[in-house]
Amino acid sequence: MKKLCLVLFVCFLLACQNNTPDEKSEKTPSAPLPTEFIEELWYKNSLLYSVDVEVFNDSDNDGIGDFNGLTQQLGYLKQLGVSTIWLAPFQPTPNQDDGYDISDFYGIDPRLGTDRDFAKFIEQAKQHNIRVMMDLVTNHTSNQHPWFRQARQHKNSPYRSWYVWSNERPKKWDKGMVFPGVQKEVWSYDSVAGQYFYHRFYKFQPDLNMQNPAVLQEMRKIIRHWLNKGIDGFRVDAVPFLIEIANPDFDPEKPAHQFDIINQLHQYIQWHKRDAILLGEANVDPKEQEPYFGKDGQNMQTMFNFFVNQHLFYALATSETKLLQKALQDTRTIPPTAQWAHFLRNHDEIDLGRLSDDERQKVYDRFGPDTTMQLYDRGIRRRLAPMLGNRQLIDLAYSLLFSLPGMPVIRYGEEIGMGDDLRLKERLSIRTPMQWSNARNGGFTTNSNPVRPVISQGPYAYTTVNVATQQTDSTSLLNLIRRFAQLRKECPEIGWGNWKLLDTGSPHVLAIRYDWQGRSLLMIHNFSPQPQNCQLNTGYKAGSKLINLLTKTNLMVQSPASQHLQLPGYGYTWYRLAK
Repeated sequence: MKKLCLVLFVCFLLACQNNTPDEKSEKTPSAPLPTEFIEELWYKNSLLYSVDVEVFNDSDNDGIGDFNGLTQQLGYLKQLGVSTIWLAPFQPTPNQDDGYDISDFYGIDPRLGTDRDFAKFIEQAKQHNIRVMMDLVTNHTSNQHPWFRQARQHKNSPYRSWYVWSNERPKKWDKGMVFPGVQKEVWSYDSVAGQYFYHRFYKFQPDLNMQNPAVLQEMRKIIRHWLNKGIDGFRVDAVPFLIEIANPDFDPEKPAHQFDIINQLHQYIQWHKRDAILLGEANVDPKEQEPYFGKDGQNMQTMFNFFVNQHLFYALATSETKLLQKALQDTRTIPPTAQWAHFLRNHDEIDLGRLSDDERQKVYDRFGPDTTMQLYDRGIRRRLAPMLGNRQLIDLAYSLLFSLPGMPVIRYGEEIGMGDDLRLKERLSIRTPMQWSNARNGGFTTNSNPVRPVISQGPYAYTTVNVATQQTDSTSLLNLIRRFAQLRKECPEIGWGNWKLLDTGSPHVLAIRYDWQGRSLLMIHNFSPQPQNCQLNTGYKAGSKLINLLTKTNLMVQSPASQHLQLPGYGYTWYRLAK
């Protein structure tokens, strides 16, 4: 009841505050949001940093990153502007899928440290005022998990019903695969069990049966365990598959879903820690997004905006913003207490599956022309810097990331423009060790056998691309992203305000206006390598002054309906309306 009251009250306040300055509410400004509400909805304006402990920083020189190594770099992350760390899976694992095949949900992978090391990391993160989220990978387990090993050994085992089985091979045994071209089926025969078992992902990752109340109870137990250890939220892996109703007769390409599972998780988490959140990985069509958030925000607080991400890369590849603008409009309607998470790169391939064949091919032609750069018949397995290959375009992309309506997310190494290693299989190409300096193995480890090869050749070799070098270069990508992160903190309108797209008169220019509590921002980005002349209908009064937040220069508004502006190729600017 307390949470429902909070949601309703915040909805009311946001509705009052999100009128634009030229509306009647300007004469009667609303009261600011209470501090406790802003703190509870911290994800509205947080910078999320994605970390894989295994490849981030090795403190004991065994070649593998660890929690002590991550703790050593908290000062670096704080200086970068990070307010929340998202940890990739760190539990015990056979490591057949880079940790996403978990064999013990309650432990720490001994390669990465001890319980004491984890506790020290959490304590130090709190002292740096950095929240910590973790992956919740409960759609499946490793086939080495004791639950599955007992389930397959004994038909009468209580764990047998924790998984999804079939006596006969289902008709749709080879439909709905997550990794087409690599994965061959979603139902595999287990000779020990004498039955087929269901697995959305690889064969060594059997799906848990979410129709079993005992499994749901165990998932809540896992969540409580990590909340008690100081975790502030969960990035929920593969949400549509987690909540699908799987059985031998279902169609994996058209599954039914149990959205009440998300609601129950939301309530359970906030019962134990009121400001903890769920961040959903759900690559769904905008028409399907409402039940994931919940009509009144009662399900996921945040979700990755895959739909905008795909159309953003189309805009970067073609210089055309029409489809990106449509994607932003198509995904704009979410509950007032919810938030999108925007990203450029994550730990997976760039999924272009929701583009048309022609649109996807245009992105391939520009950013992944070689088949070795492509993956799963839908995506590109490259880091951002080598893919865009142009510093001006990279700067534009990051300016856009920090100015989109949502929470920005950065993958480790992207802040220095790390490269990729296409010799590594599948998604491992973008999961190479962090490059700290030009020392051996990029300063990641002094061990001669790092857990994964450090990029040591070509323009993205650690001798050229590393943190230490960029820290002393005022023009580096690292320092640019630090400035964007600081600027974003000074612009709460982006996370809290109402926004609208403005007509620019150019197919290559995207303009977004934000309004919140009598404050207003104007963000403008030119996706073309050629200079563009724009005519903006800003809605601002003639004679108003716009302050350029990047250059600290001023621009006078000539007319509310026709503001002329010229942008250089790949140019961008952030304006604030002076009071």
